[in-house]
Amino acid sequence: MKKRLTIAMTALLSLCLLLAGCGGGKTADNSSAAQSAPAATETGKELMVKMLNVGQGDAILIQTPEQTVLIDTSDLDEQEKLRNELKKAGVKRIDKLILTHPHADHIGGVKDVVLKDYEVGEVYDNGMPSKSKIYTSYMKVLKQKNIKRHALMAGDELDLGGGVKFKVYAPEKAVVEKGSKTTDNHDPNNESVVGKLIFGEFAMMFTGDAEKVEEMPMVNTYGKELKSTILKAGHHGSKTSSSKEFLREVAPEAAVISCGAGNDYGHPHDQTMKKYKAMKLKIYETDKNGTITIKTDGKNYTITPEMGNAQ
Repeated sequence: MKKRLTIAMTALLSLCLLLAGCGGGKTADNSSAAQSAPAATETGKELMVKMLNVGQGDAILIQTPEQTVLIDTSDLDEQEKLRNELKKAGVKRIDKLILTHPHADHIGGVKDVVLKDYEVGEVYDNGMPSKSKIYTSYMKVLKQKNIKRHALMAGDELDLGGGVKFKVYAPEKAVVEKGSKTTDNHDPNNESVVGKLIFGEFAMMFTGDAEKVEEMPMVNTYGKELKSTILKAGHHGSKTSSSKEFLREVAPEAAVISCGAGNDYGHPHDQTMKKYKAMKLKIYETDKNGTITIKTDGKNYTITPEMGNAQ
């Protein structure tokens, strides 16, 4: 009887050990899954994005927990607006300056505002030359001040500090390599630097003046990877941008548009606004809402216009 009891106890103990081993395996699997998920943001850290009210042009200020980044610098005739907006935001230094493409309404304030008034760490652009006087003049200043310039292309990723990254989706490598050899036959809008700002679960898509011509290769290559919480409307809300295919993949909750009041181009165009409204997006425009401030802890976010409300 004792022998049978001993055998039974041994069998029971072996079964318990086997079950415990299975449980341990399950825990290990869960741990691996957690490691592959996006890293959680540190408590108390915040990302702030300001679409500055600088008229008919782009100038977007990004303040991460560690760096100050500026994407584009508005137009030549809006330099004082840019200067005032940067001062109002308390900017002391610009760690990274990203210039999406060399049109005047995006690089107009580089030489006489940004490079004149601020210490700039590094400059990033699409790597392609231009005959524009604004472009050639700021390139001279970069050399004089020994500021490093880097070309961005699809696949690149910038670390903006504090867990914030900027992943680049355009221009494609072939476009950059071809365009960097000559100043002729350029289509600056469709050579725009396009990238996604990522902080925890939050993402914002920056589009420069990219039109459907540049949007479609991104859609075909990246698809749902383009998914973003907020969209910076391409080309100031022009009908040439925000194709239905691109919008489908980005699938934003809100769109922010930088444009001047009563501008000659009619931006944003009705066709684009209808697409946004059909998607039930919250829409903000600098001409109606002033500077638009976005804050996020990597999970939740707020959009605060300087005046008025979302459409």
